[in-house]
Amino acid sequence: MDLAYDARGLIPAIVQQHDTGEVLMMGWMTAATLEATLQRGETVFWSRSRGAAWHKGASSGNVQRVIDVVADCDDDALLVRVDQRGAHDTPQGPACHTGMRTCFHRGLRPPR
Repeated sequence: MDLAYDARGLIPAIVQQHDTGEVLMMGWMTAATLEATLQRGETVFWSRSRGAAWHKGASSGNVQRVIDVVADCDDDALLVRVDQRGAHDTPQGPACHTGMRTCFHRGLRPPR
C-alpha cells in the first residue's frame, strides 16, 4: 500500500482504544516510525518539536500495544487501534502527557 505522506513525510495517526472505541490521541508518523510501530507492536511517533522518533511510554511507562493499523479511504490518515496500558502494565493507563486518559478532554462550545 502506498500511503500519502505530506510534504514533510508525515501522516496523522489517530489512536483509539480497541475495545471501547475511545479516541485517545493523535500523533504523527513517518514511514520509519510506522515500520517501527508494526515491528515493535507498540506505538512509535514522530515528534515535530524535537525532530525525532519517540516510543510512546518510553519514559512514562504508559504504552500503547498495537492491535491493528488501518488507513483511511484516501490513504492519508491512519487509525491505530491499541490496548492502552499504564505504568507497570496496569490496565487503562493515561494516554495524554497531562495524565488524562485521553488527549481529547478540552470541550469547546459550538457557535450560537
